Amino acid sequence: QVQLVESGGGLVQPGGSLRLTCTMSRISWGAVTMGWYRQATGKQRELVATVTSGGNIRYSDSAKGRFTISRDNSKNTVWLEMNNLEPDDTAVYYCNARRTVTPTFNTWGQGTEVTVSS
Repeated sequence: QVQLVESGGGLVQPGGSLRLTCTMSRISWGAVTMGWYRQATGKQRELVATVTSGGNIRYSDSAKGRFTISRDNSKNTVWLEMNNLEPDDTAVYYCNARRTVTPTFNTWGQGTEVTVSS
């Protein structure tokens, strides 16, 4: 069973930076897309950024220009570097790993809280 462990959330002032880390338990398959989603209080979970095992990256409009997703396949780890944070970025951030070919899976981390406030 695939497991994800996240770290790096916290309280930061507007304009500050945070780096989130997500490590996936060892797997023997490739073709896994990893990414970050977030859910603010009272809102639906939304995409922040994803990166395929081949390095193709997708960002939400709100993340473009401020957030950077990166990945090390040898470490089964994905990072989200968040700069120029705004109060609207306050949310629980969830790591996701999915594979759409057999064996398929769609796994979520436990979430890490990010609060942007002065």
